[in-house]
Amino acid sequence: MPIQKLNTRKDTKGFESVETKTLSEQVFNELKDAIIAGDLEQGSKITEDGLAKQYGISRGPLREAIRRLEAIRLLVRIPHAGMRVVTLTTEIMEEIYTVREALEGMSARLAAQRMSDDDIRSLSVLLDKHQNSIDESQGKHYLQHEGNLDFHFRIASASNNQWLIDLLSSELYQLLRMCRQRSGQTPARPSKAIQEHRSIVEAIQTRDPELAELLMRRHISGAWKIVKELLDKEEAEDQSEQVKHIEEQA
Repeated sequence: MPIQKLNTRKDTKGFESVETKTLSEQVFNELKDAIIAGDLEQGSKITEDGLAKQYGISRGPLREAIRRLEAIRLLVRIPHAGMRVVTLTTEIMEEIYTVREALEGMSARLAAQRMSDDDIRSLSVLLDKHQNSIDESQGKHYLQHEGNLDFHFRIASASNNQWLIDLLSSELYQLLRMCRQRSGQTPARPSKAIQEHRSIVEAIQTRDPELAELLMRRHISGAWKIVKELLDKEEAEDQSEQVKHIEEQA
């Protein structure tokens, strides 16, 4: 991830100007995006000294960015090991997908009942843009930006249930994006995912809550199946490498 040094000038009174918050926000966003995209690998160590040199900023705004990343669980402080990027184990990811299936299924059900016609049309337009992005990557990637550019975020917002929105848009949201990053780059998954998204929109458009929930649940459980197969394959490869290493040392 290319990192640019940031301007950290101070005002005439010697205090950090309002730029401090802007700097902290920029560092927060860049680190968050790097973690979700995998540019900062899961489990990798994060140090204030290293980041301060990379970004060319003082400790104040940097610590604020780190604090915010801890709050959304993208960074974890491990005793005797320091600050590290979160590691999504198979167990953690299974728990996340289980919660996600239930909550997003309910979001789709409520969206079918409450989403306005204009918002449904806007959602279809968003999927057209997503399709263009998939085509540009030659079908290799389905990467969604956060907020209103995120299909699942739009569905959650359309539920008009603040409890549900809070649950899906708080600390869980960024972990969900990390999970989706894995499945979104699996061969054949991008085209299948966008087709499933369109089917969900059709169910919402026809005001069929049961079908909308069913399709969303199937969509997410299917994504978990793909991720689980990837994790199992990686684990098997790691074990094979360990055995090979032991044999070479013998």
